[in-house]
Amino acid sequence: MAVVEYLDHGRWAEVVLNRPERRNAINGPLGEALAAAIKRAGDDDGIQAVLLRGADGAFCSGLDLKAFNADPPPDWMPRFPAIWRRAHKAIFECRKPIVVALERFAINGGAALALAADLLVTGETAFLQVGEVRQGLAAPYNMAWLRLRHGESTAAQLTLTGRRFAGSQLASLGIAYAAVPDDDVAADARRLVEELAAYPDGALARNKALLRAYNDIPADDWFDRATRQTGPRVRPQAVQ
Repeated sequence: MAVVEYLDHGRWAEVVLNRPERRNAINGPLGEALAAAIKRAGDDDGIQAVLLRGADGAFCSGLDLKAFNADPPPDWMPRFPAIWRRAHKAIFECRKPIVVALERFAINGGAALALAADLLVTGETAFLQVGEVRQGLAAPYNMAWLRLRHGESTAAQLTLTGRRFAGSQLASLGIAYAAVPDDDVAADARRLVEELAAYPDGALARNKALLRAYNDIPADDWFDRATRQTGPRVRPQAVQ
């Protein structure tokens, strides 16, 4: 079973985090496959928009703590920082708009993927949590995406409190494009992507390029601003 599924719908692509038995938690293979899937969509001139969602009615529970704390550690562990950077770099550099369907939860590393969306469709009672501060850690990729798209005050609310923010709150903060009934998230996100994909060829890519031109900085430079401030690295532990 592929840990990330890529579905080609003609004018739009669907990228599915596919580890439902682990609540779509992030490990090395998922990070590598996600980067490849987003790059594939971005490089395909026929694809106009991308939908990113999680399998089995949930988005992403964050890092796979069982894998990260395994003894012995998995062979991809030493490469994980580079793997995770490639995944976020692929999203940053994707020329096509990415719509995220946030069902049930997006926690820590999963929250970073949700915040990376150009347009976020969330369930009204689904939640996003940037909880690293409760472990004494920084949240560099969450911070990088928040500061790319939102002001300091909004970023502070999510990253300094470590609290769960429900979909309705995310919409009020301007983080979510729409908060819809929980059972409608996937269908509404698909309808949005289908609407966008029907626009003339290249229109979305040109407008996304214009948006990014106002913050013209290479992906690695942008993420380095956050990651070089994080201090000592520790092994991930559970955040309640």
